[in-house]
Amino acid sequence: MTTIAELPPGFADKVLSAQSTFRSVMDAMARPGSVQRIVPMAGAPGMMMRGTAAIALTLFDHDTPLWLDARLSESIDVTKWLKFHTGAPVVQDSSIAAFALVSDGGALPSLERFALGSSEYPDRSTTVIIQVDSLTSGRSFELRGPGIDGAAALQASIKPFDLFERLRMNEALFPRGIDVVLVADDAVVAIPRTIRVVSKGS
Repeated sequence: MTTIAELPPGFADKVLSAQSTFRSVMDAMARPGSVQRIVPMAGAPGMMMRGTAAIALTLFDHDTPLWLDARLSESIDVTKWLKFHTGAPVVQDSSIAAFALVSDGGALPSLERFALGSSEYPDRSTTVIIQVDSLTSGRSFELRGPGIDGAAALQASIKPFDLFERLRMNEALFPRGIDVVLVADDAVVAIPRTIRVVSKGS
């Protein structure tokens, strides 16, 4: 069993690191498809990437219900670390989660199972954070929508392979819908619900 003293540390400088990480995530949201770097490195429990850990330390708290995929929820180190450093309540019901952490995109549940917001409160939806293999190599994708001048190109190795096809449900739901954050180690790309993504092949 891991004791509290053995848990990986959080940020060395909580305030500055949280501000820097928050800025990186906001820049990613404002410029969909652009790869942003998360500079302040947090200690991360196994199966959680450094960028994911930094986002968790910055955005999660006792008011943000959190859903974990099977691999993460079965890891005592991960659940202990999240509870100790963020206080975020881990929930089994994905439809009430403010955030979802997905370490294995191949096992991503149907997006309709997450909170989609309401017409009155479209922001009460789940932000799904998915760890991926790469945000600089792999298949090519073209992104269009607010925050993008014309089109943006993204190269990424992503599971599930049909993630962007699944996200097309956002078009019919808008202003409700799912926002997605992709993380590869310390790199992050945001795909807000307003963005359309087209695969350009291999």
